[in-house]
Amino acid sequence: MKKHYYKTKIHWTGNKGTGTSGYRDYERSHTVSVENKTTIEASSDPSFRGDSTKYNPEEMLLSSLSSCHMLWYLHFCSEAGIIVTEYTDEATGIMNETANGSGHFTEVTLHPAVTVAEESMIEKAALLHHKANEYCFIANSVNFPVNHIPLISVK
Repeated sequence: MKKHYYKTKIHWTGNKGTGTSGYRDYERSHTVSVENKTTIEASSDPSFRGDSTKYNPEEMLLSSLSSCHMLWYLHFCSEAGIIVTEYTDEATGIMNETANGSGHFTEVTLHPAVTVAEESMIEKAALLHHKANEYCFIANSVNFPVNHIPLISVK
């Protein structure tokens, strides 16, 4: 088994001078960084007193699933001779908040819109979403279903 190691840094930037002295006395703002990469401004979801102009963990989870799926999909298309010329995805997720304030995602659905070079590629291009889902590192790491509803078209 080959192991890969990753490292990120979170830095809380929401101290308004009194730390966490009260629930409303601090911001949820923070940065997410990786050495030699652009810093991401983040916060909690606005439902949890976060800044709506910054990314929240729930959005980053959806983005991770969507990105991983796309990268595997493009890989398998290139191997299969499927020429993808455009790819966009609008991922959606459902998170249930429980009575005690905790919560969990129950499902995520990817909606990849893929453009291929030739009509003869459409059927195989649609099938490769299943394979990408099977291989996606992130989808294999979550405890809820990751569905996909692809739309394949020809340019």
